[in-house]
Amino acid sequence: MRRRTGPPTGRFRTACAALVLGTALLAPLPQSVVAAAGLDSGSDHCLSQGRSQCADILPPGQNGNATLADILLHQVLGTRPAHSSDQLARYDSLVGGHGGLTDAGLTDFFNDASFGVPADQVESVATPRPDVTITRDKKTGVPHVKGTTRYGTEFGAGYAAAQDRLWMMDLFRHIGRGELTSFAGGALANQGLEQQFWPQAPYTEADYEAQIARIRSTEGARGEQAMADAQAYVDGINAYRQQAKDGRYFPGEYVLTGHIDSITNVGEIRPFKLTDLIAIASVVGGQFGGGGGGEVQAALSLLAAQQKYGVVEGTAVWESFRQRNDPEAVLTVYDGTSFPYAEKPANPRGTALPDPGSVRAEQLVYDRTGSAGTGAKDPVRAPQRVRPAQGMFDDGVLPPGSLDLKRGMSNALLVSGAHTASGNPVAVFGPQTGYFAPQLLMLQELQGPGISARGVSFAGVGMYVQMGRGQDYAWSATSAAQDLTDTYAIELCQDDTHYLYRGVCTPMEKLEKRNAWKPTVADGTAEGSYRMQVWRTHYGIVTHRATVGGKPVAYTTLRTTYRHEADSIIGFQMLNDPSHVTDAASFQQAVHHIDYAFNWFYADSRTAAYYNSGMNPVRAAGVDPALPVRAERAYEWQDFDPAANTAAYTPFAQHPRSIGQDYYISWNNRQAKDYNTAGFGFGAVHRGDLLDERVARLVADGGVTRASLTRAMAEAGVTDLRGEQLLPELLAVVRSMPVADPQLNAAVQKLDAWRAAGAQRKETSPGSHAYAHAEAIRIMDAWWPLLVEAEFRPGLGDELYGALTASLAVDESPAANHGPTGAHGGSAFQNGWWGLADKDLRQVLGRPVAGRLARPYCGGGVLSACREALLTTLGQAVAKPANQVYPGDESCAAGDQWCTDAIVHRALGGITHPAVHWQNRPTYQQVVEFPTHR
Repeated sequence: MRRRTGPPTGRFRTACAALVLGTALLAPLPQSVVAAAGLDSGSDHCLSQGRSQCADILPPGQNGNATLADILLHQVLGTRPAHSSDQLARYDSLVGGHGGLTDAGLTDFFNDASFGVPADQVESVATPRPDVTITRDKKTGVPHVKGTTRYGTEFGAGYAAAQDRLWMMDLFRHIGRGELTSFAGGALANQGLEQQFWPQAPYTEADYEAQIARIRSTEGARGEQAMADAQAYVDGINAYRQQAKDGRYFPGEYVLTGHIDSITNVGEIRPFKLTDLIAIASVVGGQFGGGGGGEVQAALSLLAAQQKYGVVEGTAVWESFRQRNDPEAVLTVYDGTSFPYAEKPANPRGTALPDPGSVRAEQLVYDRTGSAGTGAKDPVRAPQRVRPAQGMFDDGVLPPGSLDLKRGMSNALLVSGAHTASGNPVAVFGPQTGYFAPQLLMLQELQGPGISARGVSFAGVGMYVQMGRGQDYAWSATSAAQDLTDTYAIELCQDDTHYLYRGVCTPMEKLEKRNAWKPTVADGTAEGSYRMQVWRTHYGIVTHRATVGGKPVAYTTLRTTYRHEADSIIGFQMLNDPSHVTDAASFQQAVHHIDYAFNWFYADSRTAAYYNSGMNPVRAAGVDPALPVRAERAYEWQDFDPAANTAAYTPFAQHPRSIGQDYYISWNNRQAKDYNTAGFGFGAVHRGDLLDERVARLVADGGVTRASLTRAMAEAGVTDLRGEQLLPELLAVVRSMPVADPQLNAAVQKLDAWRAAGAQRKETSPGSHAYAHAEAIRIMDAWWPLLVEAEFRPGLGDELYGALTASLAVDESPAANHGPTGAHGGSAFQNGWWGLADKDLRQVLGRPVAGRLARPYCGGGVLSACREALLTTLGQAVAKPANQVYPGDESCAAGDQWCTDAIVHRALGGITHPAVHWQNRPTYQQVVEFPTHR
């Protein structure tokens, strides 16, 4: 039985500090052991004249574990454990320092990413087994794991991961299993996370075991090795887990959530097992590497268009907003090579649009008693989005919605050697996984038999480096958006829990997860419980009920990676194997083994390359993947077998790929000609344009360097997409006649001056916490949602406008409290009506438009009427005070523009960090240029 702990007293805090800090000290190791921890520099081909040309950074810091004493001291004195926040200021400083950046100056903003640790930079060395050493450097505390055996290397990786992220790994295995509230308390935030993640992958223990068995049985020697590596990794986690528990230097959150008694040390940190890794992988892969879904909402917006305009014209209107295969969209492979996928069929078959008004979301939550702060019963029908909070000590372990990152945010910039100063390719790239404390990713170096890499891995599944560098190559990824997920309409028979499967009335499988919690120090909620329930079918999980042609149906969601959460381990194993990845072609073959939807980028001393991975299903002829389809054999994926959810997948040659293109950019934009994305918003204006235009200019000038490419990234990262890409058209409409109103004319001049200066959201000087052109930015933030509504709503009508905005949000500025990460999430301008407004305004202005909207909207297509609508809303924006544009939240006072934009690391535990300047930038980032190759 866990003992409940009360709020710590001052005397108790002092005693805990002495106890925990005392037991956490480790004796120094002999210098001979320290010297043995390095790596032969001859294996590192990123060195040039003794200096590294590989650099990286990952804020806020490497150390993500804090003892109870650390947490209490942080609360009282504001101190933080060593290496928990030492990367944040350097990451932040690039905003003000990128202007005059040189290659030599990169070390002011990035860490040396060389292999090994020089003897004079060794901070500590641990030997958890005789066949492995874990060396940490003084500057960052990053673990450099060197094993003499394969098992020892992987054991060390798990041990180091637990040293840095034990509490967070425990959180994520419980999130994946739908057991967070039972583990961390009943705050609504925790309940929301369970309800967000568990229905996507509601696995039983047998389901987890089956995935492990499948890898062993179907992937040959690599599959056996992968599972052996994973077991060694788990063994390392458990070794540290037990040592930390016995030595009383375990994360303090275990005390604050009632798992361990702070006085007696009674309690348990539950051992990890292989199936926990699958649970963590289901969270990570589903959020960052999924693709598709949303077909029911798409169907509702299509129905609304057809009801307003009729079937033929309504469908044309909807397609123009859907922007499939838009000819003006920015592409990663821009040379015209076609990779047809998920295209709109000429004559769709099997589409299952719901009857108007019949759709209802499937009930998820039942039997809830208690809630945050009350003991009242509170039944709900669907998980509710709650405004993000700031950490576990206020509203739960994780802010609700803070992991809703499906749209992706990473970016990549690569230039081939023909256009660089050195003649070697240059790359600046990294994943954007949100800002958390501790970070979801952790840095590590792994050196052992068959493994040689440094970079980041998601904590808890870090048996291999997932993005980083090898001996003479580097790689990274951005989330892609091709369609791996389909929605099926299954016809019901007998009752609501039976359906027709290939002509046979078949029972649905009911999966349940029951959670109960008691009050904890961390959240203060009342005792309570509730039950989650989903129905699983051969076509996936039931998400909605409706009628189609008067017959009752259930809509289900099926993704190709369901039941295959860990299969991608083979691709990551290959990426870490220097004997496998020897050039761009072998790299492409490695990432082809990764099943999730990612864009992969590669650079060595000779070439840059790209490949789009994912289990792309081969659909039946005539099926439209953008809409629900009837669950009949004629419309299933080819070779579909529901037992293990397998099917036929598009082969290597049909995936977008390229080697040696002049340059590559990606900011989660479309991949290539005819390769269709799974959703709205990939049109004429996309934030990828911010990178594409800048890198194209660099390539045209020639002599690209690491510094110049980093400057291009950093400049794009503080640029307002609307100001750079939309203001020219907006001002052209407004100035089609002189602006007579003095107040409006002054606003127009401020906006134009901001545009001319680069449309950046940047401080007047570092640390001022005040933007240059602050008034123009305030006007744009207030104006954009008003002008979009005035531009489109009159023509579309209330119902269709509402349905389309449900499919694609109007705005995602840094100040918006919505979008993938909510407020203070860093990433911005991924989702919005940028391209729609751009096409419509150019059409009104009489300018060329490829792939125009089916109808004009602003002012009904009349320039003078459009101008009047824009000026009216501009006046409303000018009059809107700052405290309404920036209403304030837990982190910021109302009206504080800089703070509203600022990045706030969301606390996953007891340590928090100061807000930093907004920048639209990867969380982990590499800057690399290899001068030599094996």
